Amino acid sequence: VQLQACGGGLVQPGGSLKLSCAATGFTLDHFAIGWFRQAPGKERGGVSCIGSSNGSTYYADSVKGRFTISRDNAKNTVYLQMNSLKPEDTAVYYCAVSKAYGSTSLAAGQVGSWGQGTQVTVSS
Repeated sequence: VQLQACGGGLVQPGGSLKLSCAATGFTLDHFAIGWFRQAPGKERGGVSCIGSSNGSTYYADSVKGRFTISRDNAKNTVYLQMNSLKPEDTAVYYCAVSKAYGSTSLAAGQVGSWGQGTQVTVSS
């Protein structure tokens, strides 16, 4: 199982970025998959996830209405479209997949594999 994340970068406040996480070694839509982030001096926290099969989604309150998670089963890739970015969105973003087959949600304690982080910096 491997998760390869990319798409981070430096963006001005109000700008947009799209993160991608390509999965290999398993079929992505059989597991819940999502994004976590960790800012300097803070704990890693959940941002968004999408469940297996029915595609139910979850968003942290801080990103609702600004971020959108989606999944391309043909490419075995999950995306996080981030709009209206704020300086407080600055963090290392990690994609992660649940260890439970058929999972519909994803908490940190349920993560089976982590991708490498990608840095998102929102600054003028």
